[in-house]
Order: sequence, then C-alpha cells, then structure tokens
Amino acid sequence: MTINASIIQQFQDRLRGRLVLPEHEAYDEARRVFNGLVDRRPAMIVRCAGVADVIAAVDFARESALPIAVRGGGHGVTGSAVGDEGLVIDLSPMRSVWVDPRQRVARAEGGATWGDFDHETQAFGLATTGGIVPSTGIAGLTLGGGIGYLNRKHGLACDNLLSVDVVTAEGRLVTASADEQPELFWGLRGGGGNFGVVTSFAYRLHPVGPVLGGELVYPLERAGEVLRFYRDWSTTAPDEVRADATLLSGPKGPVLDIKMCYCGPLEEGEAVLRPMRAFGAPLLDSVAPVPYARVQNLLTEVFQPGRLHYWKAGFMRAFGDDAIDALLEFFVADTPAPFAAIAIEHLGGAIGRVGAQDTAFAYRQAQHGVLVLRMWQDPAESAANIAWGRRCFRAVASFLEEGAYVNYLGDEGEARVRAAYGANLARLVALKNEYDPANVFRFNQNITPTAGG
Repeated sequence: MTINASIIQQFQDRLRGRLVLPEHEAYDEARRVFNGLVDRRPAMIVRCAGVADVIAAVDFARESALPIAVRGGGHGVTGSAVGDEGLVIDLSPMRSVWVDPRQRVARAEGGATWGDFDHETQAFGLATTGGIVPSTGIAGLTLGGGIGYLNRKHGLACDNLLSVDVVTAEGRLVTASADEQPELFWGLRGGGGNFGVVTSFAYRLHPVGPVLGGELVYPLERAGEVLRFYRDWSTTAPDEVRADATLLSGPKGPVLDIKMCYCGPLEEGEAVLRPMRAFGAPLLDSVAPVPYARVQNLLTEVFQPGRLHYWKAGFMRAFGDDAIDALLEFFVADTPAPFAAIAIEHLGGAIGRVGAQDTAFAYRQAQHGVLVLRMWQDPAESAANIAWGRRCFRAVASFLEEGAYVNYLGDEGEARVRAAYGANLARLVALKNEYDPANVFRFNQNITPTAGG
C-alpha cells in the first residue's frame, strides 16, 4: 500500500517522537529485534516519545488500514514486535520507572525492560516477578503472564499488576484495573497484546533483599540421578525457592546446570537448599548470598541480542522417570554444538493459588515447564538447527499438557495458539470483539475476532 507523501508529512508533524521510513538510514537498526532469525520490513516505525504519539500512531494506522505491531523490549522469539508492511509502534524510548517505596508500588512505561525496572526498585530493596533476562521488555512478558525467579513466592508478573493504561484500537486512552474496565484488565493478564497498546503498568512490589542465588553444574553422566532427586526436591520445596534444571550444550561440552534463587531469610535458605547442593557432587557450586540483580543477570551473556533462536515449549503434565529418561536419551544421542538447551522451569507455589479463570493466563497447576531452546549465529545453519529443535520437542511432547505458555509460543499455527489460551479462549474472543473487532492488533499470538465482532 502506498501512502501519499503529504499525508505522511502531516503524520510526522503530529509526533514528538521520530517517524522512521524504509528510506531512512536508521531503518535497518530500528526494525532489528532480539531474535536474529526475524527479518521483517514494516511500512513505517514510530519511535514514540509519549502517550500522545501512541494515540496519533493508532489513529493514523486505522485511517490508513495498516496493521499495528507493538514493540516494547523487542524480545519475543517470534519477532512480533515488527510486521511486514505494517506500522510499528515502538515504545522503547518510553522507559521511565517511578517507585513509591512506602506504598510498595512501581509505575513503568511500556518500553521499559526488566533491567530498567529492577534497577529502580532494588534501590529500595523491592522487586516483583519479572523476566530472567534484563533486556526482556516488561510489556510483552507481563501481558503473556510473566514467569520469573520470584513466581513461586509472589505469583506471575500479571498477578502483581494493579492497573494499566491502554490505547485502544479506537485511539482512546483507558485505564484498566480491578475497579475500572475490569474485563479488559482480566484479558490483559495473559491475553497478550491483542487488545491495545499498554503505555504504562502499575505493579505491586515486595521486599526482596539479598537472595541465595547461583548455579550447580553436574557432568552429563550424573544427570539421570540428579534430575530424579531434583524432581522430588523441587516439587516439595517451599515457595521461596525457584530452581531450574537445564540440559545444556555449552562451550565446554554438555552438562546439567541447575540455577537457583531463594528469596527469603538467608539462614533458612541455606537449610532449604542444602539437600540439593549436597547431592551428586557438582562440578561447580556458585550459590551464595548475592543481590537479586545478580541472579537476574545469570543469563545475560547467553542471551545476546542478534543471535538466531528457535524455541518450543510446554507445561509438564507428569515429570516422571519416563520423562527424564526420554529427555536424556534424546540429548545424549543428539547433542548439538553450542548452544542448545532443554530447560525444566520450576513453577507451582503462588502461581497455582490463583484460579484458572481469575486471569486470562489459564495454566496454573503445572509444577514444571519445559523449554527447548536452540541458538546459533550463522543463518546458513538455520534449517538444521530448527530441525533439531523440532526433534527434541517431539521427544518430550507426550509428557506435556496440550496448552503452552504464550510468551514461549513460536509460529506454530492457529490450533496451537487456541490451545495456549485454553479454557479462557471464548471469553478472550468476546473481549477482542469489543476492543479490536477489525483485528488491527494482529502481529501477536492472535485472538481472532468473530466476523462482524
């Protein structure tokens, strides 16, 4: 679609931020996202300086029949922050975070990352559940549910939301909370970016001082017995513990790596973590009292922007010995060059004490999730690496629930998207019909409105 140059200029004149077009020098950098596998060419990118720019961009897109992609941190593995031939509303210049330490509330703009958020809240010894890589945007993670190292103690990121400001497809700014627009507030906690552009989030904060954090590393030949012990120990661990076990093909060869975070009294944590740390003679034990931000940075070097990624994931239905055997059989027989991982993520606790219909995030009862992750740098190796990821997922699929965590879902087809929203799909479709019947916001794990809304 070609848009008249004078109309584009009129649009630019309405903005305080910058309009980036394909002919501009900054275009290629502006369309780049975390996953280097993604190479899309939007019609235009609006680098928003504030809410007024977001409203102007939504209005222009609607009037010009352009679909909208929304970029917060740009960290989503599908690259939905950009879309071919659409308009990108780039919130990355809007990264301010304000903290009220007495009320234990933080308000953050939609372009903030978890690194930004933790930097401000930890100045007051406070935090909330957030992404485990600092470059992850708060928006995408929270709207899809939001697991993180504090999820067993304090619930998901979306469980700690107090309110959001949203620009709808009609270009209206509304506030959604338990008291205002409660149905929209329900849908934004797990329904992704289907209903509008969230320009700010207000979160409940919790005291989080030094934590016990670090990792245990085991040789691959010990992985079977260690994973069985980990399974039993993690399932009965107190809520203060999150411990993720990962079969990892790293620079020094394949290992089992367990990353741990205990957010509670340190002396109690030493006793809680001792059985796991004492089992199996780890090659490395780096667990120690550290600032929470140190734990949040454990994966920073691994998840460098620009590398190529392929992920597949699901919630574990039963983490039995047969599942462990299947994971190990595949990984030992088909271990690729670095970097590849099968991560067992530690869920349960506070996540499961919220009802499946209380928020749009429905999968509350799983004690563990599985993330198959393949990362590489040479585009010529993409087909082989994607094939490995698919083989790996097939090896574990029979042990997983039908649904999936929206934030880990790849481009896997409509049926898989529907399964990810689970029992809440019909209610989400009704909400989509109300707030975006034309499906303007469709560069996402899309909830398709019914014909005519």
